[in-house]
Amino acid sequence: MPASRPSDSAAPRAAAVRWFGRMQLLRLLGKSERTMAWLVEDSRDGAERMLVLPRVQPGDAAALEHWMQVARRGARLNHPQIASALEVGAQDGWPYVTYEAAATVADRLPQRGLAGPEAAQWTAQLLQGLAFAHEAGVAHHDIQPYLLLVGEGGTVQLAGLGVAAEPATSTADPLSTIDGRIRELHRSAAERDVLAAGILLHRLLTGENPLEEPDIGRVIALMPPQGREFVRLSWNGTHPIAEPLRAIANRATDRQERQRYRSARTLLRALEGWLRIESEAGGGVLALLGDRLRSAGVLPASPGAAARAARLAMMTRERTNELAEVVLEDLALSFELLRLVNTAQVRGAQVSGTGPVLTVRRAIAMLGLDGVRRAALSLRPWPGPLTESGAAELERLIERCKRAARVAMALRPAGYDSEVVYLLALLQNLGRLVVQYHYADEAQQIRRLMQAAPNPREGEPEEPGMSEESAAYAVLGADIESIGIAVARYWGLDDSVLAMIRRHAPTAAVRAADSDDDLLQFAASCGNEAIDALAQPAARASAALHRVVQRYGRLLGFGMRELQAVLQGQSIAPIAYTAPAPLDGAAA
Repeated sequence: MPASRPSDSAAPRAAAVRWFGRMQLLRLLGKSERTMAWLVEDSRDGAERMLVLPRVQPGDAAALEHWMQVARRGARLNHPQIASALEVGAQDGWPYVTYEAAATVADRLPQRGLAGPEAAQWTAQLLQGLAFAHEAGVAHHDIQPYLLLVGEGGTVQLAGLGVAAEPATSTADPLSTIDGRIRELHRSAAERDVLAAGILLHRLLTGENPLEEPDIGRVIALMPPQGREFVRLSWNGTHPIAEPLRAIANRATDRQERQRYRSARTLLRALEGWLRIESEAGGGVLALLGDRLRSAGVLPASPGAAARAARLAMMTRERTNELAEVVLEDLALSFELLRLVNTAQVRGAQVSGTGPVLTVRRAIAMLGLDGVRRAALSLRPWPGPLTESGAAELERLIERCKRAARVAMALRPAGYDSEVVYLLALLQNLGRLVVQYHYADEAQQIRRLMQAAPNPREGEPEEPGMSEESAAYAVLGADIESIGIAVARYWGLDDSVLAMIRRHAPTAAVRAADSDDDLLQFAASCGNEAIDALAQPAARASAALHRVVQRYGRLLGFGMRELQAVLQGQSIAPIAYTAPAPLDGAAA
């Protein structure tokens, strides 16, 4: 590119003034293998500008024209997180784009990195602009810290859209081939942009260049599939990094390509979910659901709700346990009754000092048949806002949760209320049910991330999937169990119940129960672990079931024979088994 004007040759060498056309080059802001950016002064008005241009000059007039078309398309995009181009032009065969001069992320990034929320906020703003550009058919091709402008209040804008664009596809190919190749190139470039944003997030969090390489493009070239290096956050950084944010950042640069974010929107949703949870004073994980619980309910009425409503309408003098069996067929109705009777208002008026309500029987006795009917009519009809595939997946999950609850009920120690164990096992799945209903696409992502995959190297063990917790962090910014706990707390369930509806950690030993609450939690966890074990591939299911027996068998009093009998559907009794109580009687 042109370096200086002839008239400048008489000036002292140390004070040489370099020019690019009418623009005086003041300072190099940054460069990579693909682009470079300068702070310049425009001789027409004396204003400072940012000049961005490719490192490689287009080879001919056709290539230059293609570059100009791509750059102009990017310059026409109007979004708060995309810097407005002042000029798209060419000088002596070198194309360029200019912007208003501003501080860059490279200038503003402290040596020790940013605190988690600020790093996530800067990256989220970048992704907002990037997602908009990708959806308009424009990729960036070379995201670098010096191409991110930081304005007042920490507003981030992306500059240099299309400056590093690939050369045009040969027009000698058939039109259909060209269109397909263009789509494939755009998809590939968009995924590369998202990976670059993930690498940038690592740099913002640590203040260090990943792999000690300042050029993000070079880092990408060193990572799979081209190279063998991987980028992962260390545990000894200068700032503590929250586990959800760590999972998001590490998924963005995962060494397995299949685990990385496929689009700017998916990475953006994860960061925004975590940021919202962090920023809501006292809202916690419940803030993630926003108005969804109020508009769509916790769950929709299960299929067959009309038939159940007809049965309820005919029950005028039935006893509580018989009505409870009808209600328990519908998870949404069961949960709604628990919510109604555990609110502060109802508890204060009717069950003051008696603790939480954990059976549908007792809820029915408190609300009466008319209260149950009103609750049934308040539910969102199946399947709520879900698509057909989402509804099918939710129905499968509900049946799986019910089966786990029946297994837990059958394996409970003698003397413990079957319905309490049944409902606790269901409530241990509350987060999974809520996520499947309100975030069906994200739930599918989480399942995909948890799956193992064949190793591309023959003879090597399969590539492991993520744990459910890490996968949920990486997709939603929150773990699934915390979502369930937040909903249960919103209903009014106290801390003792919240402890019971946490699954016992699979890596934690099952000790002797210190209380009835511990034993109830173990029984519910056992049922859920047994069904999880059964869902594993046949080669691993038997070993997983033996681990369930080893963990819980001595405490709950069963062996492999009893577990297999229960799993085959034997020894399953009605849920609301206790002696009948009149509907108008006191709390059961």
